[in-house]
Amino acid sequence: MAKKRVMIVDDALFMRNMLRGILEADGFEVVAEAADGAEAVVTYRDVRPDIVTLDIIMPVKNGIEALREIMAIDPHARVVICSAVGQESLVQKAQSFGARDFILKPFNPDRVKEVIRKVSEG
Repeated sequence: MAKKRVMIVDDALFMRNMLRGILEADGFEVVAEAADGAEAVVTYRDVRPDIVTLDIIMPVKNGIEALREIMAIDPHARVVICSAVGQESLVQKAQSFGARDFILKPFNPDRVKEVIRKVSEG
């Protein structure tokens, strides 16, 4: 079976690296990264990954705006929101726009794997 292709979107390089390590160790292929929402939309259009992990709070364009644009490009996009504790209302808003699930920061590797596997399977 082909590896599921993931795009990681977060303005913090160390967070992208942490997620990359967790996902690659679990058999996923990280095919793209983006540091803000605007870059995420352009990269999604070019790469068409199977799954996107999307931070909410980012410069240029936040995760909610990026999510809306990605869902407009591909209504079947599988997007998982990454958020810090205290952003519950933003997570709910993201889910209303089509996000499949969410992962809390700081990342719990087992939770990350569980959510990404579940979302990747449909």
